[in-house]
Amino acid sequence: MTTIAELPPGFADKVLSAQSTFRSVMDAMARPGLVQRIVPMAGTPGPMMRGTAAIALTLFDHDTPLWLDARMSESFDVVKWLKFHTGAPVVQDSSIAAFALIADGLALPPLERFALGSSEYPDRSTTLILQVDSLDAGRAFELHGPGIDGVATLQAAIRPADLFERLRVNEALFPRGIDVVLVADEAVVAIPRTTRVVNKGS
Repeated sequence: MTTIAELPPGFADKVLSAQSTFRSVMDAMARPGLVQRIVPMAGTPGPMMRGTAAIALTLFDHDTPLWLDARMSESFDVVKWLKFHTGAPVVQDSSIAAFALIADGLALPPLERFALGSSEYPDRSTTLILQVDSLDAGRAFELHGPGIDGVATLQAAIRPADLFERLRVNEALFPRGIDVVLVADEAVVAIPRTTRVVNKGS
């Protein structure tokens, strides 16, 4: 059993690393489909990638309920690390989560199970942080929408393969909806609810 002393450390420089990570995530949201880099960390717990850990340290606190998928929640080190470094409460009910950490995309629940926001507070929805195999190789996708000049192209190896088809629910829900941050080690790409994605060539 891992003790607190044996847990992977957080940021070496809390302020500078958090500012840098926050800027990377905001840049990713402002420029959908464009890969941003997060300053890598020394170590991370269990199945959590370095980019995911940096985002957690930057955005999570005791006011941000988290939902963890089975691979994350079954890792004692992940749960302990999140509690120790962020204080964020881990919830069983995905519909009240501010963030959801997904290590196994193949087991991603239906998006309707997450918070979709309300008409008055569309921002009160769940942001999915989905770990993927690659953000520079794999299938090609075309992205359209705010923050994109014409069209952006993303090459990525993503599971579930139908993620972007599922995200089309955002069109009917807008301004409510789900925002997604894709993470491949220290690389991140944001797919805000305003972005439309299609398979290139399809």
